[in-house]
Amino acid sequence: MSCVRSFSLIFFSRNLTWEKYFLCIQYTLIKVLWFAFADRFMEENNYSVNEFYEKFGSILGFESIAGKKGLKRIIRHPQVHRPGLSLTGYLKNFASQRFIVFGKVEIAYLKDLDQETRTERLRNIITSRTPAVIVARRYLPPKELIKVCEQDDVPLFRSSMTTMNLISKMTFILNEEFSPIMTCHGTLVEAFGVGVLIQGDSSVGKSEAALGLIERGHRLISDDMVRIRVRESSYLEGSGPELTRHLMEIRGIGIINVAHLYGAVCVRDEKRVDLVVKLEEWDDRHFYDRIGLDEKTIDLLGMPVPYHVLPVKPGRDVVLLIETIALNHRLKEMGYNSAKEFNTKLLDAIARKQKRPAARKTMDKEENKFAKEKL
Repeated sequence: MSCVRSFSLIFFSRNLTWEKYFLCIQYTLIKVLWFAFADRFMEENNYSVNEFYEKFGSILGFESIAGKKGLKRIIRHPQVHRPGLSLTGYLKNFASQRFIVFGKVEIAYLKDLDQETRTERLRNIITSRTPAVIVARRYLPPKELIKVCEQDDVPLFRSSMTTMNLISKMTFILNEEFSPIMTCHGTLVEAFGVGVLIQGDSSVGKSEAALGLIERGHRLISDDMVRIRVRESSYLEGSGPELTRHLMEIRGIGIINVAHLYGAVCVRDEKRVDLVVKLEEWDDRHFYDRIGLDEKTIDLLGMPVPYHVLPVKPGRDVVLLIETIALNHRLKEMGYNSAKEFNTKLLDAIARKQKRPAARKTMDKEENKFAKEKL
C-alpha cells in the first residue's frame, strides 16, 4: 500500500525534476522488490560453504587444505558430527549431509588401518552431499583423506581448536545463521535501551515518530523495512537491509542519513525487539484501554511480543507516549506493574468499605444486648 501511494505521489507531483523523478522511482522500486522477494530469498537456502568460511573461518581457526573447487557447495543441514562408529563400516542412519569433524580419536583410528581399508572407510562417509570436512587440533590429515576430498571436490579444512570446542562453536554459529527470519513493514528504534518496533498504515507517522525519538537522543535501527530473526531460540533481533542502512524517508523532505545528521551514536545495526507499537488514526467509536491490565501480545516467528495500540490525533505527543511505553516496559521487566498495583489498592479499598457496615452492625447488636441486660 505504501509503495502504491509513493508511485502516485511521484507521477502526480508537478514540482519534481526528471532527476528527482528518477531517484524517487528508484527508491520506490527498491522497496517493492524487497517486499516482493525478501521472504522468498530467505526461505531458499543458498548458504554456501565459501560464505561460511569467509565469515567464520578466522574465528574457527580454519586453514584450507583441499577440495577448494567444492567451496560453492550449499549447506543443506546446519549440523556438525563426528564420524565415530561410521568409520568401522556401520552406516545405518548415517547422515551424510552434515559437516564431518575428525578429532584425535578418529585420526588415531585411521592410522591403525591399512591403506586400502582406510580409503574404503573414508569413501563410505564422505559423499557428494557432504558440505565439508574439518580436522581439529591442527592434526595433519591422512593422505587418503586429502585424496578423497580432492577427487570428490569436498572442502577439507584444518582447525586450531580442540574437537569439542570446535563442534560447540560451529553448532552455535550454524544455529544462529539458519534461524527463522521474516521481513515486516515498520520502523525499529531503541528507546531507553528497549527495542521498539513502530508499525501502522502508510503515512500514519511512523518515520516522523522515529525521527522525534532520534532527536531526543534515542537510536535508529531500520526505517520502513525491518528484518527479524530468532536468536538463541529465546528472543527476536531486528536489523535493516544494508542498502538502506541508517537512511530514513520523510515525506516533504526526502531521504536523509541519520548517521550523518545526528552522529554515529544515534544509529545501531541490530537490536532486540522488545515490544511492538502500532500507530492508528483515532476513532471515536473504538474503545481504547485506559488502565492497562490486559497485556496484549503479537506473535512473531512463534514468539509472543508485548503489543500496544497507540491512537494518533492532533495534540497527542506520540514521541512522548512511545517513550512512556518503553519506560513502563522496563518497569514491568523489573517486576513493577503500575496497573496491577492500582487494581490491588482499589480492591483492598472496596473490601475495607464492605467490612465497615458489617462491623458497625455487630457493634450495634452488642450495644443493644448490653443495654437490655442492664435494664
